[in-house]
Amino acid sequence: MNRIHNFNAGPSILPLEALNEVREEMMNFGGMSVLEISHRSKEFDAILEETKSLVAELMKVPAGYRILFLTGGASTQFAMVPMNLMDKAADYSITGYWSKKAVAEAKLVGEVRTAFTSESEKFSRCPKADEIKLSDGASYLHITTNNTIYGTEYHEFPNSGNTPLVADMSSDIMSRELDVSKFGVIYAGAQKNIGPAGVTLVLIREDLAARSYRPLPTMLKYTTHVENNSLFNTPPVFAIYVTRSVLRWIKRSGGIAAIEKANRKKAALIYDAIDRSNLYKGTAAKDSRSLMNITFTLPSDELTEKFIAESKSKGMVGLKGHRALGGVRASTYNALPIESAMALAEFMAEFEKKA
Repeated sequence: MNRIHNFNAGPSILPLEALNEVREEMMNFGGMSVLEISHRSKEFDAILEETKSLVAELMKVPAGYRILFLTGGASTQFAMVPMNLMDKAADYSITGYWSKKAVAEAKLVGEVRTAFTSESEKFSRCPKADEIKLSDGASYLHITTNNTIYGTEYHEFPNSGNTPLVADMSSDIMSRELDVSKFGVIYAGAQKNIGPAGVTLVLIREDLAARSYRPLPTMLKYTTHVENNSLFNTPPVFAIYVTRSVLRWIKRSGGIAAIEKANRKKAALIYDAIDRSNLYKGTAAKDSRSLMNITFTLPSDELTEKFIAESKSKGMVGLKGHRALGGVRASTYNALPIESAMALAEFMAEFEKKA
């Protein structure tokens, strides 16, 4: 099978090694398909515990945190975070489309205070550490660490002091090393960097998981999932299983440090192609450029459409920018081979010569 260059923003590319592992066991997992095993079986218990262990090892999760695998994507976490953790008010840093979605859900629960916003700058950057303004009595500070649509990423995380820092890391989870102890909650849909669509990773400090400000439906309480080891309801068995294979691949690849090094090389190839060009214009401020989602524009819609069409004929998919921004977006997630980044950079140079 000839693998194309997959720049989709999500669901996105998965490591070929992990896909091969899944294929080999698909129809032969103890006499049945892995799709058929019970979530109450010892076989799935082993899968779940290994997946949790790999998360803890790769991210160096300190004691006092719980690792959960939930459903509903990051969009459900937009609601669960304020429902569980907000007393009367919380601070939000607004840096793009998804952080605005999180704000909209939080406003249904309590008062949202804007700690920072770059909306007037077309979400072209993330804040510097000293630009975050915390309010008195805020239950937490929420940030979106990487913005898939606008191609920006926090290069420095804010120091929120005694205010718990909550982070949506859906599009850059395990793409670079970080200190988990700085965060009260980290949540991420798996479908960009660590697995397929259908499962959401949540790391939550135990004291925050135990908070209770209001009566909540059972499924929307963190305590429900902590107390039941993510098994209160039928979990996304297959998605967790595939995530285990992806995490095994990350470990074999040298861990997150090695993944980050590769990600920086891939991004540099494409950003260099932009910076050398008179045709392409990056949309993100240079000090906020994302390693995961590289966004740029061409001088006209006609040229953009031609670029997309010709790149597709060269075996590149997923390069059309989000409708909110337009232009071109190359998502260079963990599993994207460096050869794909090289192919795109070469195509960009060739296309400019003909434009």
